[in-house]
Amino acid sequence: EPFDPGQKGSSAMPHKRNPILTENLTGLARLIRSAVTPALENVALWHERDISHSSVERAIAPDTTIHLDFALRRLAGVVERLVIYPENMMRNLDRLGGLVHSQRVLLALTQKGMSREAAYSAVQTNAMKVWRGEGDFLGFLKADPEIQPHLSEAELAELFDLGYHFKAVETVFARVFGR
Repeated sequence: EPFDPGQKGSSAMPHKRNPILTENLTGLARLIRSAVTPALENVALWHERDISHSSVERAIAPDTTIHLDFALRRLAGVVERLVIYPENMMRNLDRLGGLVHSQRVLLALTQKGMSREAAYSAVQTNAMKVWRGEGDFLGFLKADPEIQPHLSEAELAELFDLGYHFKAVETVFARVFGR
């Protein structure tokens, strides 16, 4: 979330930028969820209503809608001013040595006829080498004799394309923001 000039961070750690807006949203979510139990208790006796039902509704209906309205406005402000560091994001992904693509590799291997158990074992064996800092995931997969008969180097490289994960971004944005 944005950190405005002059804004204070943590009282104990001056370098820390506390996400105060989203922390506030978390608290508001708790307040909104707190209305669920009394609302559900009202439903059980819907045909035998009495003052105990309407008294609950008189409190939770306005309070919950006010909290929800405030939370949605706050969230919209956070999203509008969201600070994104694409270079840091890419650096973090790269630090994983390609492991973020393990699920796609697993599924591709099963689609090529490898049993799920064998595919899982092969992918995991190569992933553990990456965790130990021995190299990169794609390189290990390309060299693995269990994987080579099922996926070509080109097919493996295609599974490592981050664009796959962003293919529906414009559709989602259009649905959410009407663009």
